[in-house]
Amino acid sequence: MWGQLCARALRRAARGVRRDSGMVTSEYAMGLIAAVGFAGLLYKVVTSGQVRAALQAVVEKALDVQF
Repeated sequence: MWGQLCARALRRAARGVRRDSGMVTSEYAMGLIAAVGFAGLLYKVVTSGQVRAALQAVVEKALDVQF
């Protein structure tokens, strides 16, 4: 009895996974738009004066190490 109920539940779960196994085109498009927006924002932040100066200071400090 319990074995049959468990087997049915597993089959239903497997069918549910198969039906919703991927993104549709609109979800891909929204994901792509979000990724491009995030990349643009990250580019602006990294190329700003303060961040550029901080990165340059880190590189200069790393290159100025005595061996």
